[in-house]
Amino acid sequence: MTTLHVPSSLPARLIRTVGTMFTPFEDAERLCVLNYHRILAQPDPLLDDEPTVDTFRWQMRLVARYFNVLSLPDAMARLAAGRLPPRAICITFDDGYRSIHDLALPVLREFGLPATVFVSTAYLDSGAMWNEIIADAVRRLPDGAADLCSAGLGMRELRTSEDRRNLLNELTAHAKYRPPTERQALTERLMAMVGGGRADNLMLTPEMIRTMAGQGFEIGGHTVSHPILTSLSDEAARHEIEQCKRDLEDITGTPVRYFAYPNGKVGKDFDERHKEMVRSAGFAAAFSTEVGPAVRGRDLFQLPRSRPWDANPFLFGLRLLRWLAQE
Repeated sequence: MTTLHVPSSLPARLIRTVGTMFTPFEDAERLCVLNYHRILAQPDPLLDDEPTVDTFRWQMRLVARYFNVLSLPDAMARLAAGRLPPRAICITFDDGYRSIHDLALPVLREFGLPATVFVSTAYLDSGAMWNEIIADAVRRLPDGAADLCSAGLGMRELRTSEDRRNLLNELTAHAKYRPPTERQALTERLMAMVGGGRADNLMLTPEMIRTMAGQGFEIGGHTVSHPILTSLSDEAARHEIEQCKRDLEDITGTPVRYFAYPNGKVGKDFDERHKEMVRSAGFAAAFSTEVGPAVRGRDLFQLPRSRPWDANPFLFGLRLLRWLAQE
């Protein structure tokens, strides 16, 4: 993402003007939940859809100025009671990247903003999630022809950053819907191709989670190993949901109330069975990655969250307003 400064007076006035166009929706009890993953210290050509810390800072400055940012528990209570303020926003992070603690937390504290982290517990203290192992392998593959037949993808030419980014996207999509054992086998084959080793120290530690919880962060569940729930047996899916909750409650010493479905596509990545598993496990609400606002009376175990990607402050603000207004 391109790093830009806070909106100038003209974009700021435009945001306010556009906001007034959505006045009919400001009484409709709408909540926009933002979904981030990691924050980058510097731009990464393989991860150009992830914000740098500078981009994240102006995004947080913008939402602090022009929106009403709530903690997730406060927002859920206000939504149920019909007391949401206009332009209500929540900030969430998925997976449990260390950069949430190291880079995002100082920015959020700078602007006094609350946030929620949905954590996959298998990767705490272990270095990297499966997608990061794939990314590490793609970075380390030599330039030229890459024989990926053993990974089921044939031959690929790696000459540019775009070649590597395309390969990373293809490998990630290829692995995402595989059962965990097949996904593990793929990452091991890729690591063997680059001489072993892997990226480490990318994920949160239990101590970091306790630190964030102690500073007001809400900690939520995101399964144990981040599988696509529909790729699992019912027994395995239930274990992923329930064990994650137990793990996090052991770490924080407090109830874990909210859950985010891995990948989060409604009907594809989770279905009614998994919603009932989450409810039965004792969670109060759960979130998909469907675009749009959470509204009063909607299914609490299929609430939408949206991932912002605009690098222009005005378009970023406009997108949030559009999401809030979406039917």
